[in-house]
Amino acid sequence: MSTATTDLSDAHPEAQVAEPLFADYGGRLAFHGPIKTLKVFEDNALVRATLETPGEGRVLVVDGGGSTRCALVGGLLGELAVKNKWAGIVVFGYIRDAAEIAEQDFGLKALGTHPRKSEKGLHSGHVDKVVTFAGVTFKPGAWLYADLDGIVVSDSAIHKK
Repeated sequence: MSTATTDLSDAHPEAQVAEPLFADYGGRLAFHGPIKTLKVFEDNALVRATLETPGEGRVLVVDGGGSTRCALVGGLLGELAVKNKWAGIVVFGYIRDAAEIAEQDFGLKALGTHPRKSEKGLHSGHVDKVVTFAGVTFKPGAWLYADLDGIVVSDSAIHKK
């Protein structure tokens, strides 16, 4: 079976499908992998720290609370994602350096772009907690599939390897 979200959604109606809130920014338009979650607010220090670790093909899901006041991911963090082999990032928030990120080999979905960077040390964050946004509950270790048609989430891998 392909990893196309349309095929996976048809074959697995029990899988969750995210509301169509996200735009595509990364150089890779289709990506999938096990989920690692972060919950942050207007402070991307924890996003950076996480992307500095081995991604091992995982997808980083960042619940930024949908804040419209700053970006949580930019070009330098995109470089870290590529270097450390993260398959992609889904941000319930905003990104910056969109042109630079479009050239980087990882997937990135976010609500939009914002030129302002986040402040460091502003808020604490949480790692590997269940987060919910866009009508989906994202659990650490569940599988996320993303492409131009959207995002599908399943408790376990639903594609053939």
